[in-house]
Amino acid sequence: MQQIKIKQERVKPFVQRHAWVFSGAIVGEVSKSVGIAEVVDEAGAVIGYGFSDPTSQIVCRIFHSGPKPESGFDLGYWKSKILAAKVLREKLVVDSETDSYRLLHAEGDFFPGLIIDVYGGNTAFIHTLIDATKQWLKTWQDILTEMGFTQIYHRHSHDKDGKWISGQPEKEIIAKENGLLFFVDLEKGQKTGFFIDQRDNREIIKSLSKGKKVLNAFSYTGGFSAYAVAGGATEVLSVDISKDACLMADRNVQLNFPKYKKHKSIAADCFDYLKEMDSDFDLVILDPPAFAKNKASVDKAARGYKEINLSALRKIKSGGLLATFSCSQHIDKDLFQKIIFAASVDAGRSVRIVKPLSQTPDHPVNIFHPEGDYLKGLLLYVE
Repeated sequence: MQQIKIKQERVKPFVQRHAWVFSGAIVGEVSKSVGIAEVVDEAGAVIGYGFSDPTSQIVCRIFHSGPKPESGFDLGYWKSKILAAKVLREKLVVDSETDSYRLLHAEGDFFPGLIIDVYGGNTAFIHTLIDATKQWLKTWQDILTEMGFTQIYHRHSHDKDGKWISGQPEKEIIAKENGLLFFVDLEKGQKTGFFIDQRDNREIIKSLSKGKKVLNAFSYTGGFSAYAVAGGATEVLSVDISKDACLMADRNVQLNFPKYKKHKSIAADCFDYLKEMDSDFDLVILDPPAFAKNKASVDKAARGYKEINLSALRKIKSGGLLATFSCSQHIDKDLFQKIIFAASVDAGRSVRIVKPLSQTPDHPVNIFHPEGDYLKGLLLYVE
């Protein structure tokens, strides 16, 4: 097993169980091997064990703190971690109304480099984020099969396409969330097919939609739109640049509300649409993709977030509600609120924060790894 030695002046965060080891924190050259590495301080004392990833800025992701277990990192070790994650979901998320959830949330479940989502109760989507966790794919597959998942799909972050590695659905996958149904396309969809992390926020939108005209911008496959209809919205408009996403949004609304005729999807650039939108929307949702993929793009991303929020704030109806989000890890809550502050000043509107918004409990934040608190949002009242 390879060994990664941490500089003495950089040891403290890892002793305190932070997961990410960057190249600047280690002594000597980065090993070229991919796999499990023993992480030690300069005196040789074991800090923990992690997945090495020499091609990344994060050269090691620590998944185990302290000495190695007596049995090593065998099937039982990995299975216990995944089962522990499942127990948490069964306590907080899964019930007769919801059969789709994030089973394993990387660092949030002390399992960096691996995400597993569940759809329809028996379909699992494995997303390996680094080469080291891809090496163990057969192990993850065996554990999920033993847990009862009959259909398993895998995609690796460095690959454009994924594939079915166990079973294959004979018909479209339908996810149930808070009693609503959604078609999920694992093969062509973004990320792992459906943005499960917005479940609770969609329920909030449902509770606010009665009697309102609603705009869902960056609507993807219409999650917020279906919830708005469920909440009694008089009219719902979904806007997304992808024609395929708009078609899916239409299908998802019709799947749940076949008699509802006041939903419409428009394939358009949301930046342009928001500038020219009507001024009679009572409720606007802005849920764009991550504008900041890395630290270098933060300034550009901040300008993008300000632009879309400024457009919405200028046009939203007086007394309207704006639910605005950022899923960019590199845009923290403080910066996001400052961006919304600047947009509010330029819009010349009186704006109040009604409620901060965040990710669902099946996307837990490891307290030793605050970077996992990636989804932030604000529900605003605009006078």
